[in-house]
Amino acid sequence: MASSPDHNHTHTHTHTHTHTLNGDSNTHASKKPKLSFITPSEIAAEFSHHDPTVARINNGSFGSCPDSVLQAQRLWQLKYLSQPDHFYFNHLQTGILHSRTLIKDLINADHVDEVSIVDNATTAAAIVLQQAAWGFSESKFEQGDAVVMLHYAYGAVKKSIEAYVTRAGGHVIEVPLPFPLNSNDEIVTEFKKALEKGKANGRRVRLAVIDHITSMPCVVTPVKELVKICREEGVDQVFVDAAHSIGCTEVDMKDIGADYYTSNLHKWFFCPPSIAFLYCRKSPKGVELHHPVVSHEYGNGLAIESAWIGTRDYSPQLVVPAVLDFVKRFEGGIEGIKRRNHDAVIEMGQMLAKAWGTHLGCPPEMCASMVMIGLPACLGISSEKDTLKLRTHLREKFGVEVPIYFRPPKNGEVESLTGYCRISHQVYNKVDDYYKFRDAVNQLVSDGFTCALLSK
Repeated sequence: MASSPDHNHTHTHTHTHTHTLNGDSNTHASKKPKLSFITPSEIAAEFSHHDPTVARINNGSFGSCPDSVLQAQRLWQLKYLSQPDHFYFNHLQTGILHSRTLIKDLINADHVDEVSIVDNATTAAAIVLQQAAWGFSESKFEQGDAVVMLHYAYGAVKKSIEAYVTRAGGHVIEVPLPFPLNSNDEIVTEFKKALEKGKANGRRVRLAVIDHITSMPCVVTPVKELVKICREEGVDQVFVDAAHSIGCTEVDMKDIGADYYTSNLHKWFFCPPSIAFLYCRKSPKGVELHHPVVSHEYGNGLAIESAWIGTRDYSPQLVVPAVLDFVKRFEGGIEGIKRRNHDAVIEMGQMLAKAWGTHLGCPPEMCASMVMIGLPACLGISSEKDTLKLRTHLREKFGVEVPIYFRPPKNGEVESLTGYCRISHQVYNKVDDYYKFRDAVNQLVSDGFTCALLSK
């Protein structure tokens, strides 16, 4: 749902002041222009490159970038292409430092040296997990010491843990989490159990990997409380994988207190793909991190290493100032955008759940700009393959782009919901996008469709 004109646009007003002096009236006009916030038609123009035939309610997967930022990116690309040597020696590093400084302020970090810019959260995870692997391979950690992660952890991060930590001899413990979720207490209880398991038989938990907003199923975790528990339980280091967080929920490094924290800026912060930050808290015991792509800057600190990993397109890392200019056009800036996205996605999620006779995957307060909604059980979603087939069917037949999640039924459950969709809301979305999805599912139900009817 695009914000209403009242929320986003204020006309310039002329104020008339009347002064009374010794009984005489002296009237004069003084113009005090007010800010004009972006209008719905201007929002539509900024995202006119989106396919108009598709209800794009999946901002969470790949994000979105407005035209004004794409134009700024193109200027940076042309600046490089016109004279690469001059760009390399005189513009690149100063431009990246400027972006890092802006990010430092956005996330409330103490110092710009704590902020590195990398390609994406997956790269950031590799940097942190590579260091953990070295701890095992260099015998700084005992074989069997543990790394703890949520069962909901992003698939690529799970693979990275397997590639780096398991291979080096670390013991990996997954925190099993229920779904649907009813409260943060369920997450906290299971997390504490996992830490106890990790510390069994005299072992130590060397690293906890915590999602701030899980991907599938999506839920906002009580990240600050989980970090605090890690400190109390003697966990060596805490890495928060927050791929979705910046531009979607509150991100405050001093408040959260993690050792490492990463978030993509191309998902919910309107940057072009791809750019993420990796925050590394300064501490006397701080370990030395390195970018996995080794280039000429190796040994000069992670931020400098990451700012040059060979010839490539660095323009996504240079347009952060243009993104800030874009979000300032909205009432309340990025905070206003986050608030309105949350309210809209909950409203649309509740509308869909009511239309289908299902429910949300968690309470509204555990959602940001994405929410899970149960799909009608009669669709017959019985495997991960079914979710992919149904997603493709919705895209190709109905022009709806939305990810689907399979929830295996628990023992003894009968006629439980096994399929959930994840909807997103970003500034370009309109209510018709969600009505289109609602009507598509209703038609499938009316037609007696089941996933078993789709080709293998």
